[in-house]
Formats: sequence, C-alpha cells, structure tokens
Amino acid sequence: MVTIEEQVIAAAEGRAAALAANDAESLRGLLHPAFRWTSHTGAGFNRDSYVSANTSGSLRWNAQHLTEVEVVVAGDTAVLRCVVTDEVDNGQGAEEFRMPMTQTWIRENNRWQCLAGHAGPRLTTGG
Repeated sequence: MVTIEEQVIAAAEGRAAALAANDAESLRGLLHPAFRWTSHTGAGFNRDSYVSANTSGSLRWNAQHLTEVEVVVAGDTAVLRCVVTDEVDNGQGAEEFRMPMTQTWIRENNRWQCLAGHAGPRLTTGG
C-alpha cells in the first residue's frame, strides 16, 4: 500500500520530471489553477507564467533531484520540504543550483496538485 507521503513525493518527482522533459502539458496538470511560486531570486509566478518561464525561452532543465525529503500531511494538504539540485542551462552552459525547497500540495478528486512553492536561498558548494 502506497502511503500519502509517498503519493506526494511521487507527484513532486513527476513535477521535476516534467521540467526536465520540457513537458508544459504535464507540468501544468501537476500545478493547481491557483498555483503560486517564489524563486530563489525572489521572482513570483502564477501557473501560466511559471509554465512559460520553465518550458519556453532560453532556460532548459536537464534534471531536478530532491534529497532530504520530508512530508507533513494534514487532511488533504501536504507540505514537502527538501534540498533540491537543479541542473539547468540558460543558454550560457550548464549550471547546477542546490537549495532548500518547500512545496504545498493539495488533494482534490484523489489527485495531488502543487498549490505553492518556494526555493532558496541558493546554497554554497558543500553547504
């Protein structure tokens, strides 16, 4: 039997895979219509601007890895905290960013969607 925590982690990993696959449709499906995101630079996004910024233009995701994952569940709401490693290329060559990330997931119609998230600050090497 799959636990709720495992379901949330699978949804978060699906979001990471959609970023790496440049799959706007799958990414949009994992994000709640009221989705909000704050990046490590302080930029704010809604669902449409987040999908656009991450699947079109010069930014290319190669991978996203979640480590030190913790999930806390309260009813149909879950908060996932982790350390994320982003492998991206913004047209200037591959870069790796490592930082804490928090995501809030909600379950509607037996499906988990990310309602909000925040990444950052960026960690120094080895930190």
